[in-house]
Amino acid sequence: MMSTTASGAMYAYGAYDPARDDFRPGTFPDGFIWSTATASYQIEGGWNTDGKGQSIWDVFSHTPGKVDRGDTGDVACDSYNKYREDVQLMKAMGLKHYRFSMSWPRIFPDGTLAGGVNQDGVDYYNKLINELIANGIAPMVTLYHWDLPQALHEKYGGWMDEAIVDDYHNYATFAFQTFGDRVKFWLTFNEPMVFCTHGYMTGEHAPGIQDQTMVSSLRCGHTVLKAHAKAWHTYNTTFRHLQGGKVGITLNLSWKEPRDPDLPTDVEARDRALQIFNDWFAQPIFGDGGFPPVVEESLRQLRSVMKLEGLEFSDEEKSSIRGSSDFFGLNHYTTRLVADKPIDIKTQTVLESFEEIPAPEWRRAQSDWLYAVPWGLRRLLTYIKEKFGDPEVYITENGWSGADVQPPVLEDTSRMCYYMTYIDEVLKAIEEDGVKVRGYTAWSFMDNFEWAKGYTERFGLHYVDFTDPNRPRTPKQSAKFYSDIIAKNGFPEGTEITDMVKDMWMKCRGPKAVKDEL
Repeated sequence: MMSTTASGAMYAYGAYDPARDDFRPGTFPDGFIWSTATASYQIEGGWNTDGKGQSIWDVFSHTPGKVDRGDTGDVACDSYNKYREDVQLMKAMGLKHYRFSMSWPRIFPDGTLAGGVNQDGVDYYNKLINELIANGIAPMVTLYHWDLPQALHEKYGGWMDEAIVDDYHNYATFAFQTFGDRVKFWLTFNEPMVFCTHGYMTGEHAPGIQDQTMVSSLRCGHTVLKAHAKAWHTYNTTFRHLQGGKVGITLNLSWKEPRDPDLPTDVEARDRALQIFNDWFAQPIFGDGGFPPVVEESLRQLRSVMKLEGLEFSDEEKSSIRGSSDFFGLNHYTTRLVADKPIDIKTQTVLESFEEIPAPEWRRAQSDWLYAVPWGLRRLLTYIKEKFGDPEVYITENGWSGADVQPPVLEDTSRMCYYMTYIDEVLKAIEEDGVKVRGYTAWSFMDNFEWAKGYTERFGLHYVDFTDPNRPRTPKQSAKFYSDIIAKNGFPEGTEITDMVKDMWMKCRGPKAVKDEL
């Protein structure tokens, strides 16, 4: 996929560019955090055990046709019972940090403080946190990773009603009070753009609401930003001086390039895509407190056409949201090329004003949306630095999916390729661009329930046999590979891990990049 600029320079998004793509050996700064991640519904199981309330994902996955093969998270990896084994596998990898999420309905079964605390749920998270700390692993906790209490969805539509802000605030405050003496790194929400669009617009995720007008997804985003800010301010004023932790939010950002950088309409389309998918939540928090222009314009159109009220932040609310994060939490997986797509503004939304495509040379994972484009991560990190005030950045997810096949592929070369090339781009961003990246998290620690795809896509460093009631875990080759990177804090010259990367580099990133053997 190539285009020629006015100066004659060639853009080759898929071709190997030595200046951009060559391997850069080196080590990460002292104190750099290496982590892996999971999420409660994806690994815990125990869906109706010990007083846990139902989540929207319990209901959604039990609805025929919503999840591939009819898979559910009822048992998942059974980490509700096997957390000690998981911690020992982490320890064997040399991990010093682990990101996981708490299940809101496991702690507050009906989502409310008034409805009562489920002590068994509290005990489970206390045991997990204590087990991690006893093995030298610091917990990094996400408060909301998509498993909303079903009772709150039934009560007032979940995130579409601002009444939920107080319920979330009570939950977050309880978590800070109960676990904050040991948890020093908190994330309020995981990927609000994803659950607000997939859950409240396309309907492909729980709670399955389909609303192509974007009204429901915009209401969701509006409410989430208020809930996030309220929780952050409570931690900042009540708990920070006692506990000394950090609180932030993690956003899912992909990188975008214009399909033809010489075509102004494609450049403008790329800008619209960045505003919608990257800046929708980032700008209110890390920018001026308000929505980016494209989102604001969409809201104006909706107010005009549908006589829609609300969805505007007051100056006081903007001030509250602005700066309400101690760091920039980043989930990143892939890059897209963006092309303009003319629309009828009377009948179509701005989301339909562009199309996203991959370059034909990019290697694809099992997930149909995931392509390996390592240099996109470096450009995205620079974008964050320049646009959002040079914040500290913690990469809280980055990973590669394989297929669910038998016998399992444990020599997951394509995943190793993905990690080595993406991690090296992080090193370049730190050393050459001055981006303040403080940590990197591999998704995922083990294979798990991949939302609407069920168990058909595997992101794990550890293989999980979901056909065995005991859910045995087996390290893949990528687990050892990532462990070696952690042990050496990167790719120092003269080490076995660096020599291995040099030997594999052109196979992974060059013109004949390895095909996904999964």
